[in-house]
Amino acid sequence: RFVISLRLHSIKSSFQFRTFDPEGVIFYGDTKNGEDWFILSLKDGHALMQISKEDILVSVTGGRKLNDGKWHTLEVSNKGKFVTLVVDGSPGLEVGMQSKQTQEVISGELRLALGGILVDKEKLIVELDPQMDGCVREGSWLNLSVPWEAEAEELWLCHQNIQPGSYFSGKGLAIFNTSVFSIDEDQGFRLEFWGDFSQLDGTVLSVESSQEQLMFTAVASNDTKDSVKVAEREDESNAVTFLAGAESHPSYLTSVRGGRFAVGGLLGEGVIGSRFLTGCLEK
Repeated sequence: RFVISLRLHSIKSSFQFRTFDPEGVIFYGDTKNGEDWFILSLKDGHALMQISKEDILVSVTGGRKLNDGKWHTLEVSNKGKFVTLVVDGSPGLEVGMQSKQTQEVISGELRLALGGILVDKEKLIVELDPQMDGCVREGSWLNLSVPWEAEAEELWLCHQNIQPGSYFSGKGLAIFNTSVFSIDEDQGFRLEFWGDFSQLDGTVLSVESSQEQLMFTAVASNDTKDSVKVAEREDESNAVTFLAGAESHPSYLTSVRGGRFAVGGLLGEGVIGSRFLTGCLEK
């Protein structure tokens, strides 16, 4: 969050942005303590601008998807009645506003937030989850050299190389009901997890029956090759496969139906939440 007092007829901000996240706020700005505000975000990977000014509420979305994990240069400018977004030097979005009540001069205290908003999300025109997982660098905010009053909790580095996947911090797990999956009577079911398992630590998978009994666990601890099956084909060298077939386990499928499975932690009374997974799964 940044705060500054100003009086401007036009403003322009430019920065580089990178993410795999399809939804979330890139940056937010407001005046009049949140009465007038502007939001640049992603929705389904596409740029989305939302503006509230005096009696006007407007939104516009479009352009190519930006959540491809590559660096993109974004430039947002406001001049008079128009707000424009330029992406990698090419026109992206433009929206015009006109009202008898709007003032073209931007004055007073301006607040700017990266990766979130400073107003209730119920005020947004287009619903979205404000939290954004991404990186911003080389920012020039409002073309101002005046020092900002900044509030930041913890700043993280932008890693040089990134790839899509799911990061488990060691503090939580994802739980699914088996009833939402199709389980074939003859073929059983198949679960695959891709990643560098030598870098994982904790519970990868746990399966609980409909009677709330823990039936299966797969735990990674630096080297999982002795405890789980690793695919032998070269193109699947980083895939670990867990198989449960109807022939080898005749009662297994019956017990699994109506049960649950968790990725990243243990299920079961007394043990849920223990051995949380730390590391990344590609898919």
